[in-house]
Amino acid sequence: MSLALRAERFSLNLFRAYIMHENQKKREYNSRVINIEKGSFTPVVFSTSGGMGPEAERLLKRIAVKIAYKRKEDYSHTITFLRRRYRFDLLRTCVIALRGYRGAYKPDRVDTLDFNLVRTVY
Repeated sequence: MSLALRAERFSLNLFRAYIMHENQKKREYNSRVINIEKGSFTPVVFSTSGGMGPEAERLLKRIAVKIAYKRKEDYSHTITFLRRRYRFDLLRTCVIALRGYRGAYKPDRVDTLDFNLVRTVY
């Protein structure tokens, strides 16, 4: 996540700021993901104001196409829902980062956890 206003303040085009952050992530992670994990890497860059980088936009469109096809819904409704959902999740994350989580902390009790253990008799 990046601060969109920070890029504007330093007279950097917002689109170029997204590209810069994507390239930085590619430099840091791309070789490790390709060589060690044998996968592909798509840097997903969001700003705190709800904007997203070009590769994140492409990824979101691809996800929307697949969800719309699977649920037999209109693509426009699906992409609108996903964009709204991501923006509200980003907003919630920013608010929690600024003021902290205000919910009650309930640690899990050890005796109620299910560890999927199978009892074996020898």
